[in-house]
Amino acid sequence: MGSAMASENLLKKVLDKVYEGVVVVDNKSKIIWINEPYLSFLKKNREEVLGKKVTDVIDNTRLHIVLETGKEEIGDIQEINGSKIIAMRIPVFENGKIIGAVGRIMFRDVTELDVLVQKVHKFENELDYYKKALKEVRDVKYNFDNIIGSSNKLKGTKYIAEKAALTSSNVLISGESGTGKELFAHAIHSASYRAMGPFVKVNCGAIPSDLLESELFGYEEGAFTGAKKGGKIGKFELADGGSIFLDEIGDLPLHMQVKLLRAIQEKVIERVGGIKSIFLDVRIIAATNKDLEVLVEEGKFREDLFYRLNVMNINIPPLRERKDDIEPLVKHLLVKVSEQAGNYVTSISKEALRYLERYSWPGNVRELENILERTVNLVDYGKEIQVEDLPIKIKNLSFDFNKISHSKLKDVLDAVEKKTILEVLERTGGNKSETAKILDISRTSLYEKIWKYNLEKE
Repeated sequence: MGSAMASENLLKKVLDKVYEGVVVVDNKSKIIWINEPYLSFLKKNREEVLGKKVTDVIDNTRLHIVLETGKEEIGDIQEINGSKIIAMRIPVFENGKIIGAVGRIMFRDVTELDVLVQKVHKFENELDYYKKALKEVRDVKYNFDNIIGSSNKLKGTKYIAEKAALTSSNVLISGESGTGKELFAHAIHSASYRAMGPFVKVNCGAIPSDLLESELFGYEEGAFTGAKKGGKIGKFELADGGSIFLDEIGDLPLHMQVKLLRAIQEKVIERVGGIKSIFLDVRIIAATNKDLEVLVEEGKFREDLFYRLNVMNINIPPLRERKDDIEPLVKHLLVKVSEQAGNYVTSISKEALRYLERYSWPGNVRELENILERTVNLVDYGKEIQVEDLPIKIKNLSFDFNKISHSKLKDVLDAVEKKTILEVLERTGGNKSETAKILDISRTSLYEKIWKYNLEKE
């Protein structure tokens, strides 16, 4: 008996401490127990409420309704003494019959719920960020088998890249936009002894200058206004034991070049707002479509950083210099884009392929994939790509010089001139001033030729 009473007293003390407010009613809706927090909230003492109808004690209660319906109510807004609370009401059954009900204050004020919701959203956002970061860390998509082509130039490039993968040296990948620099970076990491470690990508040109340091090296709590509680880990720390791919390294601001140089030389970083040195084991793979040596001469890129990065240099040749790779690339990409578009088109006529081989491809493999994706979307299901399915710029650029003996010289010169102007316009993204400068003609002459060949519609 004494033990039972002791247990009951212990339970009451626990309920007084654990919950904001708990009230229990019998099947007649009379209050048989209420804890201290609820009494304090009601500004009443225990003697005033015990044995009373709950409707006479608690404003807008629905415990008597729960006794009638036998259905629980969770998260209901209830106004008591001018305050809005969030309440929970649960019926109590014994042998299938309702013997009472329990009411509990979940939040004493709706604003408490708002605060909690905001905290939950904050945690969800942080969780999404770290999930995304972890996915980036582990998401190595490609290896050397994914680099398609058998031209001598590509074979030579792959050979150097495979050798670089076996070292721990930093790698600098150079090449025009769309040549596949990121593909090579993935492949080098996948073939290295760091393959089981993280692979982290950073686009140095896409991150605002004032955020770049915190993205690369992280920050401590309170480092600046808006800093996350607990701080944030940077990309370099995420890459510890693996590789970090610094894309568009030529766009890195000078003040960050100094910090990157220290990280490379001393293999140590400091978070923004921190004083502790963090030692790391990270292999750097950098990429650029700019001539870093020219940037060094212009004072826009540190010479000492250039030499630290340029230990193993891999230059990826543009597609126009490896036309032998176009056919295997087309066959490979057709399967890929057909699956993405949901349209079965996995073949191309020989004549259409010849047209693709004659084009100069200023956008390289990326442009080839984009044109094939556009073409696949226009071709009927199961059909073969024909010349008429190709974009106008591809068809109009092709001039069969085998027929030169049957053509007037003026027609040949016009065809070559039109082809050249279109190629340069494509390369400059339609910038007529830059196009005229490259062609060494005036803007007026360029406009005349554009009008002559009706190129505005191309």
